Amino acid sequence: VQLQASGGGLVQAGGSLRLSCKASGPTFSTHAMAWFRQAPGKEREFVAGIIWAGGSIYADSVKQRFTIYRDNAKNTVDLQMNSLKPEDTAVYYCAYSETYYNTRRLSDYKYWGQGTQVTVSS
Repeated sequence: VQLQASGGGLVQAGGSLRLSCKASGPTFSTHAMAWFRQAPGKEREFVAGIIWAGGSIYADSVKQRFTIYRDNAKNTVDLQMNSLKPEDTAVYYCAYSETYYNTRRLSDYKYWGQGTQVTVSS
């Protein structure tokens, strides 16, 4: 499985960005997918995850602001980010889980995209 992330950039606080992740591989539609992020000097943290049928989970810090989508026909997983805050600044990574259920555990994700930078200015 290969993952290609795109859509990062610089935005002012309160603005929006949409990240997209394109996956290649025969089992994309059956496995859980997620977005993680890593800010400078911090550990990589879970942001949002989604299973094949569309059920999703979110980190408390992004609930009501971020929405994760997947299109199994196109092998894509998007992250719509609204009401962005400076503390959302990080490199965002899409990830492919070895599980069929949603999971926040880093070790459950075997394949990772290259990361895309999101910077939110105050």
